[in-house]
Amino acid sequence: MTTGDGPGGDGGSGEAFGDAPTGDLVISIQRVHAQPTEITGCFELRLDTTRGEITGYLHPCEGRTGCVIFLGGAAGGVDGPADAVYLRLAQALVAKGVTSLRLQYREPGEFTECVLDTLAGCSFLKGIGGEAAVLVGHSFGGAVAIKAGELSPLVNFVVAMSSQRFGTQDVERLHKPLLLVHGEADDVLLPQASEDIFGRAQEPKRLILLPGTGHALRESADDVYRILEQAITDVVGNESPAAGST
Repeated sequence: MTTGDGPGGDGGSGEAFGDAPTGDLVISIQRVHAQPTEITGCFELRLDTTRGEITGYLHPCEGRTGCVIFLGGAAGGVDGPADAVYLRLAQALVAKGVTSLRLQYREPGEFTECVLDTLAGCSFLKGIGGEAAVLVGHSFGGAVAIKAGELSPLVNFVVAMSSQRFGTQDVERLHKPLLLVHGEADDVLLPQASEDIFGRAQEPKRLILLPGTGHALRESADDVYRILEQAITDVVGNESPAAGST
């Protein structure tokens, strides 16, 4: 993975929904801006696109090609459920050889736009050297991850936590491994939502139900961290090269 200007500038990069060749369902990256944050190794990222500005936080792992995009719920957010599991994992995964992008939607809650934002994130990661990606989404973001995973060739594994049903009607077209995680005590989106998605998805698939756990997964924060770390590193992890190596 290399950092820098990414795929912006004159060429840009784009993704489209399904077979739509032009128009409303296309997004292209025009420019990329990144600046360091107070967190060591973390960059505040801005993607200027044909549909507006996408922001987020990039935790790059130099010299490796595996990556993960973390997606929030309908209100957006970049830290994640389960006691900010996205933030905690993003910092730890660098040592496992994984670049993380904690993505903030342009229009939280707008399903199509959020899927397009995720596809733009995939294009950006591919442009800086990514070769395989995991998508992890919570609640509304679980459905976004499933749909974007279907559409992006960079993605080879999807994790949907506390997922909603809306947006998953074509889950059988994912054709990639799917992990569903849901709290049995979720009274915002009942666990039957993930059970329904699981029933319609193709193999390989796995459903984990967490006893006594609500929508935000706080009651099982340590278990969620462990589940995600294992799943991500199994698929795209590779121990970081020694400092200064290429």
